Amino acid sequence: MTYVTEQQPDPATTAEDGVPVPVSAEHDLRALFGESTAVFASLGGPAHMVEAANPAFFAAIGGEARARTGVPLGQLAPELSDQGFLALLDRVYRTGERHVGRGARVVLGDGPDAREAFFDFTYEPRLDTGGNVVGVRVIGVEITQLIHAQRLTAEHRALLERIALQAPLTQVLEGMARAIEELAPEEVLVSVLLADADGRHLRHGAAPSLPDFYNQAIDGIPTGEGIGSCGTAAHRRTPVVVTDIATHPFWDDFRDLADRARVAACWSTPILARDGSLLGTFAMYHRTARTPQDADVALARVFAETAALAIERHQAEEARKAAEAKEEAARDDLAFLLEASTSLNAGLDHAETLRRLAELCAPKLAPLCAVDIVESGRVRRIAAVAPTEEAQRLLASHIPVHDGDDDAVARVLTSRLSEVARRTPTGPGPWGDLEVTGYLCVPLLDRGRIFGTLTLLTTGEGTFDGHTVALAEELARRAASAAQNARQYTQRVALARDLQAGLLLPEVPALPGARVATYYHPAGEGLDIGGDFYDLFPLGDDTWAFMLGDVCGRGATAATTTALVRHTARAVAPLLPGPESVVQAINKALLDRPHSHGTGFVTLVYGHLTPTPDGGLDISFVRAGHTLPLHLSDGPSARAVDCEGALLGITPRPDLGTRCLRLRPTESLVLYTDGLTEARDPEGEQFGEERLTDALGTRLHTGPEEIIDTLTQAVHAFTGTTAIEDDQAALVITAGNSDR
Repeated sequence: MTYVTEQQPDPATTAEDGVPVPVSAEHDLRALFGESTAVFASLGGPAHMVEAANPAFFAAIGGEARARTGVPLGQLAPELSDQGFLALLDRVYRTGERHVGRGARVVLGDGPDAREAFFDFTYEPRLDTGGNVVGVRVIGVEITQLIHAQRLTAEHRALLERIALQAPLTQVLEGMARAIEELAPEEVLVSVLLADADGRHLRHGAAPSLPDFYNQAIDGIPTGEGIGSCGTAAHRRTPVVVTDIATHPFWDDFRDLADRARVAACWSTPILARDGSLLGTFAMYHRTARTPQDADVALARVFAETAALAIERHQAEEARKAAEAKEEAARDDLAFLLEASTSLNAGLDHAETLRRLAELCAPKLAPLCAVDIVESGRVRRIAAVAPTEEAQRLLASHIPVHDGDDDAVARVLTSRLSEVARRTPTGPGPWGDLEVTGYLCVPLLDRGRIFGTLTLLTTGEGTFDGHTVALAEELARRAASAAQNARQYTQRVALARDLQAGLLLPEVPALPGARVATYYHPAGEGLDIGGDFYDLFPLGDDTWAFMLGDVCGRGATAATTTALVRHTARAVAPLLPGPESVVQAINKALLDRPHSHGTGFVTLVYGHLTPTPDGGLDISFVRAGHTLPLHLSDGPSARAVDCEGALLGITPRPDLGTRCLRLRPTESLVLYTDGLTEARDPEGEQFGEERLTDALGTRLHTGPEEIIDTLTQAVHAFTGTTAIEDDQAALVITAGNSDR
């Protein structure tokens, strides 16, 4: 007989204490542990003739075929003799002493129909009225089902312990299958299939006794109505019992497979999670067509629930590991991007930045990497990285076609979208020699404008997944920003240098009767424009104007103020009578400037010089809040030239005074900014005016250039490796046209 049964949950009942107890749970326990069945037989004489017995006794020893009285027990069940049970009866009959057995194992029947059974029994002597033994009374209870259930319970407990200890899922399922197969009263082959995440397919989980070809054939079967016992049970979410595979339509597509595996019946129970979702199936196969008993159904239900516990625990652990791996990968990506950003922003050369990009990508993201940029309508390969020198040469020598439809770089330059493929790039290139199997081309964008591409190339079986694509795009975005910032910085540095050069003399002019040397060193490199300045220009009749000053602040505002001072002086000096009137005009210009052009003050030394017939210089100058000039006279001495004067750009009429000085031949006037005197050593102490005077006054100087060298060397020796904090400038005027 063949049929399909679907086990539905039984309605709840109520225990004596009023707590609802599922009938299915009670039924499972009762089915597994069984109900006590008493057996009774009355045996007579030394031959142990069966005189009377209850039906349970005949069922226990073999059923209807042995249900006869008037026959010796040894004839009804000859297998009992070799197992010692008839010898026990003989002893009770002879001695008249009762014998009690607990959990005695007995094999009843022979051949394929033999079965193992366990009994608690008592052999009691039967006495006549005279007290003589006339037979033996057999009273017992079969506990076979109880023994099997106890063994299964012990195995079940061991499985739960393995699950609690987070043993591998395969080990737990394999152990469960073997335990059921070894302890089941009849031969059974257990299989566990695991559901895919979408619940549409079943994968091999454990089936230690089914042949490998069978397990491989059903691995991945879909869930659905009529797809074997397991596919149908998974689809219906209820047990499906096929008692005869040979005739049931559910097995039409698998009947030959089942015949090869020598299985004739299959009972499948779905394994469900606590939320009702499908986890898999638990199946029990039999060699012969067979209908399940209550104990079989209970066994399937109990171990399906155990399998569910193991699978859910495994899934939770896998989810935890996946989350940790994802978190670790995210941390690694973040660390990589942070390190990459630091590297990309370390330099101020945009070409070097893009070369660093290629080095960061290979081999981290791919074994081969190239960076191309567009310049003057043409594509230029600016970087190439490969594992070997020959591969790098080949990759570097390939130049993409800017307007070629069959070139990936050209397409990305047009679309401004990333392109990825698991094949070699289209268009000509050294792809075969490089063994390229896939590529990823990412645009380099600057505020929406594309200026280049990043191309990654795989070899062998490597591919680009979504994670790699996202990482490459983020790296390209950061590199593009860093490269463009570097390009802009370079352009602005060039602009700042040009502007700074425009605020200083392009070269020192030749003065009649005098030699001049200048020194300028800004505090910062790059975009900062210094506030220190100097100038020399002719006034006519061999008279020249000179100045050296310091503008409060730095940058474009300071440059604007510097230009205002210089241009005002050059404009008014030929028209005004002397240095003081020129400086007053400069002060007025500073007060009249727009606020957008700055409001900082200015310190200044401004003067006029005229050659004398004896080779000297007549000098008149105004000092407006600046450091005191130094007069280097003939011999190793230097002294400050005092001259009172207030800062410019503060009050309408600053107190100013003109100081006149004659330089004899070879004598010098040294003008300098406070960037030299306020330079600090590593301990923070300033160089100071005294050290400057001492440095210049301890030796003879042959010319202004030597004075500049002495001054700067003394400052550098004092500061050591300490970075300068302020601009440094000096102007030295020496009387005479030739060295002494």
